[in-house]
Amino acid sequence: STCFPYTTLFRSPKFTINNHMFILFKVKYQGSDYVTIGNLQRINQNDENWYLNWIINNMILKSEYYNETAIESFIFSYGFKNEKISTKEIIKTDLNIQNYKNNKLVISYNPLDFGRLISRIKIENYTQFILQNIGNILIKINQFETYNEVSLISGGNTILNFKDEWVSKNKFVRHLDNKKFYFENNLETLFTKEIKRKFISKLSATKNLKNEFITLDIETFIKDSILIVYCVSIYDGKIKSYFYLSDFKNVNELIITALKSIMVRKYNGYNIYMHNMAKFDIIFLLKYLVELGTVQPKIHNGRIINIDFKFGKANKYQLQFRDSYLLLLSSLSKLCKSFDVINTKIVFPIFFVKEDNLDYIGKVPSIKHFKNISEKDYVSYKSKFNNNNWNLRNEAIKYCNLDCISLHQVLTKFSEMIFELFGKNVHHYPTLPSLAFAIFRSKFMMEENIPQLSGQVASDIRSGYTGGSCDVFIPESKPGIKIKCYDVNSLYPSVMKDCLLPIGFPTFFNGNIRSIDLNAFGFFYCKIIAPDNIKHPIIQTHVKTNGIRTVSPIGAWEDMIFSAEMDNAMKFGYQFEILWGYTFKKEHVFKNYVDYLYNFRLNYPKSDPMNFIAKILLNSLYGRFGMNDNFSEINIIHKDYYPDFENKYFNVIIDKIDLEDYILVEIKNSDNIIEDENSTHNINVGIASAITAYSRILMSQFKNNPKINLYYTDTDSIYTDSELEESLIDKIVLGKLVRYKFIYYYILF
Repeated sequence: STCFPYTTLFRSPKFTINNHMFILFKVKYQGSDYVTIGNLQRINQNDENWYLNWIINNMILKSEYYNETAIESFIFSYGFKNEKISTKEIIKTDLNIQNYKNNKLVISYNPLDFGRLISRIKIENYTQFILQNIGNILIKINQFETYNEVSLISGGNTILNFKDEWVSKNKFVRHLDNKKFYFENNLETLFTKEIKRKFISKLSATKNLKNEFITLDIETFIKDSILIVYCVSIYDGKIKSYFYLSDFKNVNELIITALKSIMVRKYNGYNIYMHNMAKFDIIFLLKYLVELGTVQPKIHNGRIINIDFKFGKANKYQLQFRDSYLLLLSSLSKLCKSFDVINTKIVFPIFFVKEDNLDYIGKVPSIKHFKNISEKDYVSYKSKFNNNNWNLRNEAIKYCNLDCISLHQVLTKFSEMIFELFGKNVHHYPTLPSLAFAIFRSKFMMEENIPQLSGQVASDIRSGYTGGSCDVFIPESKPGIKIKCYDVNSLYPSVMKDCLLPIGFPTFFNGNIRSIDLNAFGFFYCKIIAPDNIKHPIIQTHVKTNGIRTVSPIGAWEDMIFSAEMDNAMKFGYQFEILWGYTFKKEHVFKNYVDYLYNFRLNYPKSDPMNFIAKILLNSLYGRFGMNDNFSEINIIHKDYYPDFENKYFNVIIDKIDLEDYILVEIKNSDNIIEDENSTHNINVGIASAITAYSRILMSQFKNNPKINLYYTDTDSIYTDSELEESLIDKIVLGKLVRYKFIYYYILF
């Protein structure tokens, strides 16, 4: 390029502090014509630095063209006029500034507030402004009718793009990445940020059902307040085995022999079910399992839900020990009736067995040794034996074996019905909620729009997840006053079916979201003021006493609340100041699931297993969404090493269980779950929290109704001496009240 006397322009005797220069900058390309760069500029003598930056920034804007084409010369055409103009160095400094990623952004919708104007060009349907701020950053603003597109450019590179959206004369919204900043009179009033999350995925149906599992039962007696195992039965669907204490040297030999009988290759991958296994049963087995292989228990809410047991060379083989009660929430005797099994559970004098009578033969023990047996059933049982031929060993083994066989038959029927109806294998799921969740995901979830919530989002929403409400208002009735009990027909399924639930990505906000969206839906952290004159408060909160208690206070406090419950409470005089929270889209999520199961249930009498299956699936799904999946960590430590372990982790130890030579230790996991978009947390506490909130909303219609005199309410029932409107009562319709036939004259608590 040709040298040019740029600096001599500002040193010319003709250029004084009392006049100004008008100047036009041109470039001559090799083999081409002259090109004008920018518009004619008017500058003062002290605008030298500004004009140099103006030239550089204009060149940067077209740097790609300049890099490809050789420049022959620069040409300046100029003249002077005898009047002074405003200096170019003056930039507005009284504007509010937003700091974002080390950039100082002017809080204004007016492009001219962003810096010194370099050029303004009308292009089709927008006007382009080129400006330069005090830090010599080039700012390009394309102004459309209702929004501005803004780019910050430094060194030829775009360092930031954003959009300003016009709302009204003094209001606009700035879109920066996944964030929105709401401004009014150049002050920030609200901030929102969409939080990307993985969605809970759909599942495919299971192709094959393998009913390969074993049932196991343990019978015990009490000696010196300690439970002693005397009989173990095992059934694999074909072969039944029993192990009786009098056949072995001691209990240890009995248990080890029983366990080794299933530690064989043909049972690899089997589930071992025990029904409603007491903590003793499973801990007792654990003592031996740790000696025979590698054990990894899974504990949730203080209950062992699965034991992964590996054994053999290089832990080649595996068994899973599970509690079948967590799949079928009923006693074995009731399940036998519900599923109409061939071999039903029988009665047995469980309190008769002692260490010194294991081989007793004689009269049938008296009725006091039986549990929950009527006189009629006892007489019937006794009539099956002659006076002196009742054999404890035979009856105990028979009782234990039949428990195993009947449980196996129940589980077989249950698994076959579930597979036929929903195409799922129950043996893949340790609990009923996990099974219901899988059925929903495979058969009823229409699209993947339920976000996986974890980390801070889940923690914030969980703080307002309080469950059902239980209150006593009048401890007892007056003599002669009849009290009627009403129960809501399938409360949780009814709100799951009828109510809109949070879906889509959560959006965090700071400020009053209702100031810009009157229908904002989600979970709001608020300052809450309860009305002084409310008879029965309806908003719950957690308080710390000796643990955590749930109360419905009056006065003022702060808490997270579901937006629909907030709107309902305002009808009763509650006041709310929204501070921050999360918004969601909303949709009917469970309508198909509830409709199918409820209508399915109505087609079968209560005695039919289909009715039972539909009932337990209806009531088990919602809680799975609210499960806290930050499971505790389980370690099994040899006693020789436990003191060092305890010294290191003493402040996070939840519980420890003595396994003789070993100690099972439950350790609290960190509450700070890393919020990683690639991690999998198939939970959504927002769904569960919204369902319980809608349930409280439904119950609130009874709590402050002047026509209803309440004695007691709980999650889904009320006790009152008032006559309710018939429109509220229906035995069939979900969400309506069912009136019990029995009537209380007194209620004492």
